[in-house]
Amino acid sequence: MDKNASFYTLEPEKVLRAAENAGLYPTGEFTQLNSYENRVFDIKLEEPCTPGALNKNVIAKFYRPHRWSKDAILEEHEFLLSLKNEGIPAVAPLIMGHDQTVAEVDGMYVTFFPKVLGRMPQEFLEGELNKVGRLMAQVHNVGARKTAPHRPTLDTSYYGGWDTLDFLQDWITPELRERYTVASEDILYAIEDSFNPAEFIRIHGDCHKGNLLNNGKEFFLVDFDDFVNGPVIQDFWMLLSGDADMLEDEKAQIISGYEELREFPDHQWAWIPLLRGLRIISYAGWIAKRWTDPSFPRLFPEFNTYTYWAEEVEAIERIAWQIR
Repeated sequence: MDKNASFYTLEPEKVLRAAENAGLYPTGEFTQLNSYENRVFDIKLEEPCTPGALNKNVIAKFYRPHRWSKDAILEEHEFLLSLKNEGIPAVAPLIMGHDQTVAEVDGMYVTFFPKVLGRMPQEFLEGELNKVGRLMAQVHNVGARKTAPHRPTLDTSYYGGWDTLDFLQDWITPELRERYTVASEDILYAIEDSFNPAEFIRIHGDCHKGNLLNNGKEFFLVDFDDFVNGPVIQDFWMLLSGDADMLEDEKAQIISGYEELREFPDHQWAWIPLLRGLRIISYAGWIAKRWTDPSFPRLFPEFNTYTYWAEEVEAIERIAWQIR
């Protein structure tokens, strides 16, 4: 069976059958949620999936075939369950029959998570980044206990590294290819010169405001799909406002909360431009590598245009000029 075909055209009965096989009792009502990488569904149940749950819904996550091995997914789940066991607010997977968190449906891996309610912070109020810093210190204390050998390392071998830059050569508009390549090479060489993998620990990996929610009482983390071994600064830089006048205050709040529980590596602030550049390269590579997914040409109609690559070149060159 073609795993990709099954993934692209997930029928409702297959989604509901997966929930039933996991020991859940769906009503038949469900909604597909926005997710480019995986297929994610909000399923209504006859009864709450966990005692004390505030709703009768569960989130089913069908992992994109060929992206993660089962061992890599289990490393993500083990990390999440470790956080849950220590009372650290992160949404962990449900444990199904035989103490498993992963099921297989037509060659696709699927996991179920309790549905949690929270809002994405549009901006952080005074003192909130202090709380975020403390939360991430708790996460990183657990992350530092062991490595995740089946997960990526956030260096030039990562999704946006040298192989991806080579892969993009056939996608970049010819008139802009040399400029894009030169600037990207500068960033990748600088990463190799600057990053110290000995400092890397298990981190969230994609900690932006959409994955850091507030339920009115506390912040909590969702979506560890990009869980990696990397520098702790990766879990902070996407939360910054980008306002130069506010940067020092934001950094001070984060460090203050973080250092209640863990020493903050101040030298890693200098790595933010490099991580931003790596993300730009990896994002373009991600779209290119997913282009056979029928949804991607519809989602990114300008990807093959001069305008798209001109904007990418400008962004990547600004970072390269900054680090030269």
